[in-house]
Amino acid sequence: MQTAAAKSGNARGYTRPAPTRAAQHGDTILSDQAAKPAKPARRSHAQAREEAINQIIDIATQEFVEKGLAGARIDEIAGRATKRKIYYYFDGKDELYRAVLERAYRRVRESEDAVDTDSGTALEALRRLIEHDVRYHSQHPELVRLVMNENIHRAEHLKQIEGLPQGNRKVIELLEKLIARGQAEGSMRAGIDPVDLHLNMTALSFYNVSNQFTFAHNFGVDMTSPEAVERRARQVADIIIAWVTHKD
Repeated sequence: MQTAAAKSGNARGYTRPAPTRAAQHGDTILSDQAAKPAKPARRSHAQAREEAINQIIDIATQEFVEKGLAGARIDEIAGRATKRKIYYYFDGKDELYRAVLERAYRRVRESEDAVDTDSGTALEALRRLIEHDVRYHSQHPELVRLVMNENIHRAEHLKQIEGLPQGNRKVIELLEKLIARGQAEGSMRAGIDPVDLHLNMTALSFYNVSNQFTFAHNFGVDMTSPEAVERRARQVADIIIAWVTHKD
C-alpha cells in the first residue's frame, strides 16, 4: 500500500526511485512496502462457514455428552453460540445432534487412516492400530458417551445420516488388508473375520472409558492416568494379537 505522500508524488508525475544497495558494507535499503508485514489472507466464505459450523458442533457436543439428546437444550447451546447461527445452519436440535454424531465417527476413522499400517510386519501394524484405538478412545470420551447415548435411541439418528456406514467400512477394509498380509506372512491364522476383529478392538478400547467411574469406585483403579492408558493399550494389543495368531 502506498503512503499518502507517495500517492501525492505520483499525482504530480513523480516516480519514486527503486531501492538501491548501499555502496559500503552491502546494506540493503528496503522499500516501505517490503518493510510492512504481509496482510493475513482473507478467509473464504466456505472457510468462514466451516469454522462457524465446527464452533457450534464443539459446543453442542459438550451439551449432548453431558445431558443426552433428551436433556440437551438449544437455549443452553445458544448461550455460547447464538440461536440465530444455530438455526441458520441446522434445522433444529435433532439435525444438530446428527451433525455431532457424524463428525465424531468421521474423526475416529480419519485418525485410523493416519496410523502407519504399511511398514513392518502385519502384526506390528496391527499392534500400532490397536494401541492407537485405545489411546484415541481415552482421549475422546465424548465419542464413547455419544455412542452409548445413541444405543439408547436404538441408532435411530445414525440411520438418518447418509453415507455413515460406508464411511465406517474404511476400517473394515483396512483390517481385511492386514489380515490378508498377516496370513501371507504366515503370522495370522485362517478364518479371521475383519468385523469380529474390529468388534473386539472397539470393545476393549471402549470399556476403559465407559466404565471408568464405576470401576474406579469398585476397585480403586484410576483408568484415566497416562500410565494406565499406556498399560491398557499394550494389554489390549497383546490380547488381540494372541487371538489372531492362535492356531488350534
